[in-house]
Amino acid sequence: MPSASRIIDVPGVGPVLLERSARARRLNLTVRRGRVRVAVPRRCSYDSAADFARSRADWIRTQRRRLREAVERMRRLPLKPAIDDRQAIRALLTTRLATLAAIHGFRYNRVFLRNQRTRWGSCSSQNNINLNVKLLRLPHDLRDYVLLHELVHTRIPNHGPKFWAALEAYCPGARRLERRLRDYAPLLETP
Repeated sequence: MPSASRIIDVPGVGPVLLERSARARRLNLTVRRGRVRVAVPRRCSYDSAADFARSRADWIRTQRRRLREAVERMRRLPLKPAIDDRQAIRALLTTRLATLAAIHGFRYNRVFLRNQRTRWGSCSSQNNINLNVKLLRLPHDLRDYVLLHELVHTRIPNHGPKFWAALEAYCPGARRLERRLRDYAPLLETP
C-alpha cells in the first residue's frame, strides 16, 4: 500500500509535507505555524505535487514573512486576558450571542464552544453555532463582528454578495472588521 504522505526538501524553504487528501479537488498549499503542507488530490502524482511546491517557493517565503510580521504585531496589540474557567467563557459568549440575536431577530439552535486553531466560529446547516473560546481575547467590536457573522449565516449559508450586504446592515464596516480580524489570526494557533 502506498504511503499517504511524503516529505520533500524545497531549496530556500526546507521540508514540505505532501499529504494525500480524499477531500482535495486540486493541489492546495498551506503555511501554518511554520509548517508547509500540500494537500494532494487522489488523481495527482507526488511528483506533480513536488513540482508545484518548488514552483511556489517565493510564495511560501512571503507567507512565512507575513506570519512573522503578524506575530510581531500581536505582541504589540492590547489583548484581553484569557479566562480559564470554561463555564465563565460559555456564559460570556452565549449571553452576548443571545443578546445580539434578540436585538436583530436571529434564531439559532445550539451553541458549542471549541478551542480551534483555524476558525473563530462557524454555523452548521442546522443553525448550530460553534464559537472559539479564544474570542474572549479579542476586542469587543471584533468579538461582536464574529458573533454577528455567524448569526447572519443562520439565514445566508454562504459568503456571497447577499451575505456581505446583510452583514453590513447588522454590522456597519464589516469588511474593515474582517481585515482587522486577520491581525489576530496568530492567536488561533496558540494553545
